[in-house]
Amino acid sequence: MKTIYLDHGATSFPKPPAVGRRMKEYVDEIGANINRSVYGPAQQAGMVVLRLRQRLGELFGLSDPTHVILTPGNTWSLNMLLWGALRPGDHCLVSSMEHNAVMRPLQQLALCGVQFDRVPCDGQGRLDPARLEEMLRPNTRLVVMAHGSNVCGAVQDAEEIGKICAAHGVPFCLDGAQTGGHLPVDFQSMNLSALAVPGHKGLLGPQGIGALLLHPDFAAALTPWATGGTGSVSDSEFPPAYLPDRFEPGTPNLPGAYGWEAALDYLQSVTIDQARAHDRFLSQRFLDGLRGMAGAVLLGPDGVENRVGVFSLDFPGQDNAQVAFRLEEEFGILTRCGLHCAPSAHQTLGTFPRGTVRFSFGLSTNPEEVDYALEAIDAVRAG
Repeated sequence: MKTIYLDHGATSFPKPPAVGRRMKEYVDEIGANINRSVYGPAQQAGMVVLRLRQRLGELFGLSDPTHVILTPGNTWSLNMLLWGALRPGDHCLVSSMEHNAVMRPLQQLALCGVQFDRVPCDGQGRLDPARLEEMLRPNTRLVVMAHGSNVCGAVQDAEEIGKICAAHGVPFCLDGAQTGGHLPVDFQSMNLSALAVPGHKGLLGPQGIGALLLHPDFAAALTPWATGGTGSVSDSEFPPAYLPDRFEPGTPNLPGAYGWEAALDYLQSVTIDQARAHDRFLSQRFLDGLRGMAGAVLLGPDGVENRVGVFSLDFPGQDNAQVAFRLEEEFGILTRCGLHCAPSAHQTLGTFPRGTVRFSFGLSTNPEEVDYALEAIDAVRAG
């Protein structure tokens, strides 16, 4: 039985072949750390990291590569900006569709005197920017928003939200976990103060590496969340004042940097526009096939506008976990079942606590796999 991987919302697979080759090249042939030595291999690794920053800046519209901070992943990036920006008495706004990578740090910060509110989203997971503007307070210091839902694929109007935040002087930070690599994200036009992206999802790189892109004004006000050795300003026990060193303590994930640069090279050859067109084509095919299927309820937007290729299905009268098990055992289709680390999103969509079965597409997904998934859904929906 063939295996169909439809869990790209968790991580992309398979990666472009060059990703693994480049990681192996670093481990087998380079091996040196950066910022600590001046010999050849260390300099070579340093150039790869610089090119990675430049590529990410070009991709997302941030001109200064020193403000592209490499992190151990998206969750780390979000913790950096939340813990680094918010103080007791501050207020933060989020949507009701956020992932626990935002909500768990906020709940901890609330115990320290930080306040937050969730802007309600509708039954399709979409937020009304006017409602967000109504909920801003004089002490609102941050707006953090998941650009695309990891549960139902709904995409928020980041440009309109960014305009509102800019008009009120409130930093706007975007979680691009489900949109980076899938659709255009532009730092300037969205009036972003920060953008967090993981390496391993739509950007096709390895796990364990991500990036936090920072506007200079926001970076200047951000307190480092973790500190330590950087290989620079070694005569001081305080963090360096300049970027990226200020926010990059410790030894970086250099095999990950090599792999991610190779992934971005591949993505650049494909282009984001082509990736978006592929996503829309597969999404339309999937949505068309679902129409009229009683017993398989789609959550989130029912069209290709304002969404990415992440789909949650509920199978009323059945155990969704059992449905996911049957999809794998009988058809070889790999999905993700449950609450997807986003209980607030499921409460918004009305699927808490039972969760849903999630199908998510990537660049390697083809139309035949989508059709096969629809046939499997049709077979299991009756119980």
